[in-house]
Amino acid sequence: MSDMFKGYRMKRLIMLASLLLVCLCVVGAEGLAVTTATTRHVRAADFVKGRTEDAVVNSTGTITLAATTRRVDLDALLKHVWTINALVADKNGAVYLGTSPNGDIIRYAGGAAEVLYTGAAQNREGTYGGDARASEPFANEHVFALALDSKDRLLAGISGDNCRLVRLCGGGVETLFSDPDVTYIFAIATDRDDNVYLGTGPNGLIFRIDACGGGSERIYDARDNSILSLALADDGTLYAGSDQRGLVYKVDPVQKTATVLYDADQDEITALLLNADGSLYAAATSAQAVKEHIQATSISVEDGGGRPDTQKAPDTRNKETATLEVAHTSDAADGKKAAAPPETPKGTLPKTAGRVYRIDPEGFVTDVFSEVAVFYALARKGDRLMLATGNDGRLFTVNPETEEKTVAYEDKQSSQVTALAVVDGGVYIGCANPPRLILIEDGHVARGTYVSDLIDAGQPARWGALQIKAEIPRDCTVRMSARTGNVGEPNDATFSPWTSPVELTAATQLNVPVGRFCQYRLTLETARPSETPVVQEVSVAHVIPNVPPRVTSVKVARLNDKNKPGVFAVAFGAADDNKDVLVFTMDFRQAGRTRWIQLKDELTVPRYEWDTRTVADGRYEVRVTADDRRSNTATDAMRGSRVSDVFVIDNTPPEIEDLRVQVERRTAAITLKVRDAYTAIGGVHYTVDSNENWISALPDDSVYDTTCETITLRIDDLEPGEHVVALKIADDLENTVYKTIEVTVE
Repeated sequence: MSDMFKGYRMKRLIMLASLLLVCLCVVGAEGLAVTTATTRHVRAADFVKGRTEDAVVNSTGTITLAATTRRVDLDALLKHVWTINALVADKNGAVYLGTSPNGDIIRYAGGAAEVLYTGAAQNREGTYGGDARASEPFANEHVFALALDSKDRLLAGISGDNCRLVRLCGGGVETLFSDPDVTYIFAIATDRDDNVYLGTGPNGLIFRIDACGGGSERIYDARDNSILSLALADDGTLYAGSDQRGLVYKVDPVQKTATVLYDADQDEITALLLNADGSLYAAATSAQAVKEHIQATSISVEDGGGRPDTQKAPDTRNKETATLEVAHTSDAADGKKAAAPPETPKGTLPKTAGRVYRIDPEGFVTDVFSEVAVFYALARKGDRLMLATGNDGRLFTVNPETEEKTVAYEDKQSSQVTALAVVDGGVYIGCANPPRLILIEDGHVARGTYVSDLIDAGQPARWGALQIKAEIPRDCTVRMSARTGNVGEPNDATFSPWTSPVELTAATQLNVPVGRFCQYRLTLETARPSETPVVQEVSVAHVIPNVPPRVTSVKVARLNDKNKPGVFAVAFGAADDNKDVLVFTMDFRQAGRTRWIQLKDELTVPRYEWDTRTVADGRYEVRVTADDRRSNTATDAMRGSRVSDVFVIDNTPPEIEDLRVQVERRTAAITLKVRDAYTAIGGVHYTVDSNENWISALPDDSVYDTTCETITLRIDDLEPGEHVVALKIADDLENTVYKTIEVTVE
């Protein structure tokens, strides 16, 4: 590393440290309550909530520039094409397209395209070839499989009523195979001797065609409807993937026997790919799963923490690359964040969701990738698997060793990415609905942007510095813009304008107005297609000025405890957006009066028991006041209070009025009126001559429902002499009074 670059990097680090010191000093001067809160975006689950344009977010939580993509203009050759089913590239970089519904085979090389075969011309003229632009559509022929033999001769499976395998060479078309039991050819594989293997439908047959044209033979008849995929190992072992039951077969072409290597939860094994170490990748999919479930995120962001311990550690030392770091704080990495949609952790996708499995030579199976999508094609480029999917037109890349997953391409027009062909310098992808041929180059675009999701401070806040952790190679930059607003909708017109882009070389002030919501935009740029900035973490700080604490609820209720007569429980809740330490004061007053009387101060717990026998009966209110003075200066301290609903304190039993006693012969009639100031009468009981069994009496209107009731007692069959009648009268709160009456029977 040159001395000049070392100085440049040291200058960046010094700027970062200085700015952090300034930020800390400013925060300290605001008082204890005005503390800095930090939002950190560090995981894929944080970043995928934002929007990208010519940038990609991978599952390990990094933002990079997207690959350069270019639509290949095939002029009118795709006019009557519905789907590009298959792609294959020869040694010279020419790419061949197999399509539906006319079975067109198109060759593209050196910027020019031509039709090598079309079923529409065959149906009309009885000959192969012809001008596809003049052909009639809908010949009902489909090219689902293409392959090249060792001499770069093109093999094509023509599916339809006249299903056959053809070889295109030197402008001619040679039929190598046809069988009355075969309607579809879904997969083609060739060995080193140019023997050809076919996976077919609808009878699940596997064929071998002799390279010298010596005929074909059936080497396996599966119970499945179709064999969708094939892979041929160097030792001659043939692997086959089926539909209907989702089986991976291991086939011995010589003995014409097969064993089941794996039974997937999915319905179809659409692609097989052999690895250099002898392991097998199988793309398993289920269209029904996509119909029944929705996708939770743009990539399956499985957060297992850390990264796999691979032999090759990431190299961050080289290439004149500047490294930016985010200052460490006490907050957790995923501390205060904007509200997030539900994540999709590993294991929660339906069993029938699309998955890529790795089957090692011993037959042990591991799950490499999962997504609620239909999987169409699988290829390898370098250390990454490339997976073509629908129905959102996405191309995923997966690094099985590092578990890194990326949406490498998303087509805004086509619904499905159906075919792949790897070439030097890139990969061709074939799309459907509508059909398009796209070249994804190995280099990066010159400029891309990432716009974050809204960061919610909860209250209007002052926004401080933005920091990033990033690797920024020479000739690359990362610029930042930001804006704020008070509406949780980023398209609202009241948001402030985006600030002018500022290059990030250290912690950088956002310079945005006070607002509850903040949004940042990163612009990644490179002058060298081989390099891209790699943003690994973004940190945004904000401060909420001291706001009053809030008492959120006050509830008062009499305790249902006979050991605590007259005791009321006052329970309350409180909140403080500054996370201040709160103390509480409790006051009471009779309803209708203005003066509050302090009941308790310096409360630190949200509950208090009040013995109300110390006050007169009546209707009361309780006020709870929260104070944040312990976390603020006397100037900054604030209060908030809340008043309870009116409640009744009644510790006095009912009173007896108009008591009259009349004795006639052996019957005593007792009439009385019972009245309570606040509470409904709960019950009247009587007993004669201290009998321990009390007898309940009903009021004259048969219902205890008011504070005043009239009761008439009639006691019959009294023996002559003196008797004592005891009355027990209670209100609904069980405040009770006793009364005795002497009765004499002559």
